[in-house]
Amino acid sequence: MLAVRFWGVRGSIACPSPEHVRYGGNTSCVEVTAGDHSIILDAGTGIRLLGHSLLERDVQRGAILLTHAHWDHINGFPFFAPGFKKGREFRVMAGHLEGGSIREVMAGQMMQPTFPVPLEAMKANLEFCDFQAGDSFELFPGVAVRTALLNHPNRATAYRIDYGGKSVCYVTDTEHAPGKPDQNVLGLIEGADVVIYDSTYTDEEFVTKVGWGHSTWQEAVRLCSAANVKQLCIFHHDPEHTDDVMDRIAAEARDMWANATVAREGVTIEL
Repeated sequence: MLAVRFWGVRGSIACPSPEHVRYGGNTSCVEVTAGDHSIILDAGTGIRLLGHSLLERDVQRGAILLTHAHWDHINGFPFFAPGFKKGREFRVMAGHLEGGSIREVMAGQMMQPTFPVPLEAMKANLEFCDFQAGDSFELFPGVAVRTALLNHPNRATAYRIDYGGKSVCYVTDTEHAPGKPDQNVLGLIEGADVVIYDSTYTDEEFVTKVGWGHSTWQEAVRLCSAANVKQLCIFHHDPEHTDDVMDRIAAEARDMWANATVAREGVTIEL
């Protein structure tokens, strides 16, 4: 079985407010379960609660696939409780860096004076791996991963996970060019069962956000319908988009394409 659970769906900054309850206020973190294998997509603030869940389920090992190292995608990592438990094993992977390493980045955010607990305090067996966006690899036996480069400041990586004849794509953060579908994205998501896509803005908002590195829910619909995707999950919600705004987006997206839904914290999709 392939299953997806959303632990953080917000972009840019966590939003712990009464206006961000129904959809959630934590930043990017998605759990994919492929058979007995645990795969974590991004380490935003949502990874804290995910970590507690992994301990409760006594999950001993897994992989953390990072789209990129902007703060909202990694700043939950120092609060990932399984990382401090001896005997646990996690592989941390990233494909966007040029001239650096993901270990250096993760260690750098855990240095004084910005954080008092160093990476070395994490007693789990942590393996840090760098690759090139566009690479494909077998993450675990029977779990195939394809990647693609995304259009984002400092670069980002999209992932496609295939297992047991089912597929999940995670495509965030990326900026589209209006009227020019991203061929990297189309090639990656073709025929996928679920696509989680950076839908930070609406098409109307995008006009004033060009160069910020994000896309729209309307572009997500256009891409997914063109690529024969079975289900779209609108993701990486703008912190300015309150629950009421997200309700409107959800209704408009369903009207535009019946297979579009809005990602909410705590929701699980089983394939």
